[in-house]
Amino acid sequence: MTRLTASQLREDMATAINKVAFGGERIVLQRNNKDVAALVPMEDLTLLRELEDRADLVEIRKALEEPGSNIRWEDIKKELGI
Repeated sequence: MTRLTASQLREDMATAINKVAFGGERIVLQRNNKDVAALVPMEDLTLLRELEDRADLVEIRKALEEPGSNIRWEDIKKELGI
């Protein structure tokens, strides 16, 4: 996996974007020798979003199984005045 500093990325951003978009490469961006962000192909981002949605669904199902009554979203908004 390639690691670049912000200044290295600025020097040749087009090449970095092409490596990610067309080569499927993942590039980690560093600041002060610490990984701070990543450039990833859209396919990776799509997969990450799907994984997050699945995790959210698991949590929603757990919450719905908890004892007690559910409160409607509309009622909460009304109570909060929003």
